[in-house]
Amino acid sequence: MNRMKKAVLSASVSFFFTLACAAAPVLAADLVVVSFGGNNKDAQTKAFYEPYQKTTGVKLVAGEYSGELAKIKAMVDTRSVNWDVVEVGSSELARGCEEGLFEQIDPAKIGEGKDLIDGAVQPCGAGIFVWSTVLAYDGDRLKKGPTSWKDFWDVKKFPGKRAMHKGALYSLEIALLADGVDRKEVYKTLGTSAGVDRAFKKLDQLKPHIQWWEAGAQPAQYLVAGDVVMSTAYNGRIANAQKEGKNLKIVWDGNIYDFDYWAIPRGSRNVAEAQKFIAFASRPENQKVFSETIAYGPASKKALTLVSKKPLGELPNAPQNNAHAVVVDTRFWTEYGESLEQRFNAWAAR
Repeated sequence: MNRMKKAVLSASVSFFFTLACAAAPVLAADLVVVSFGGNNKDAQTKAFYEPYQKTTGVKLVAGEYSGELAKIKAMVDTRSVNWDVVEVGSSELARGCEEGLFEQIDPAKIGEGKDLIDGAVQPCGAGIFVWSTVLAYDGDRLKKGPTSWKDFWDVKKFPGKRAMHKGALYSLEIALLADGVDRKEVYKTLGTSAGVDRAFKKLDQLKPHIQWWEAGAQPAQYLVAGDVVMSTAYNGRIANAQKEGKNLKIVWDGNIYDFDYWAIPRGSRNVAEAQKFIAFASRPENQKVFSETIAYGPASKKALTLVSKKPLGELPNAPQNNAHAVVVDTRFWTEYGESLEQRFNAWAAR
């Protein structure tokens, strides 16, 4: 989730999680696994880190960072790589792979690679989970809430501020959906200059009513505080707020669906062990634990059949939710992302 993630740690990374198996000595060198932190990291610890160390005897050290590719590039370029496995967003994975920052992934060495859902296996990465940017609102304030992005723009029917992530990615797709573009035509439309202009024109209509957010925790906070009547949000953040007793609702129609991936920085001293960890984390039984701990969908097809009914309904790749999704086009954002983000930032600053 790009999500916005926590503040960057220093290059040396301050690691807090060191779990040793008391009954057996460490059988291999430390494996350093770095994620985006927060509830996501807690779920990974329960589903992947602790079971892996217990099963293998490997001493696993877990760190966190804010998801920026520049940090990985600096380590690779200076040959000072001290991470073995790192969580990356789809766009960062694609760019980093093109720039030679990650090791190639051999699907045959991912034990459950053949079981992973479409899009989960990439040349330099293996899917950890899927997540969505969704429309969220407070059910206590809106008894009859919005049902689509079109309603998100309807300030007469639903007066008040809306919160949106301050960035082109997801915002432009959402604007086109609100303007009536079919979800299957979003990237075809956005791939033209007229389509981009159309998205910004739609955003112009809502701009006076927008309160921007940049950190993933902010949408739920804004909704609970009554600062906004609805917001774009990461589905897992809203699910966590629901577990805390907040009556926040999710609209799945037009959700923007994306992956987070495992990657191995080029120059890792533990490539073989890193591949074993990725294979272990891809096992259906471990993926099931992850998705029952946090509302992000498993990358394993079989795991999706193992998740119990209640948490399944909260997952982006549950059949009823996935049917209304727009899958992020990573190739599009790799090619046009920089120019679109620059245009968006200039537009937002006006």
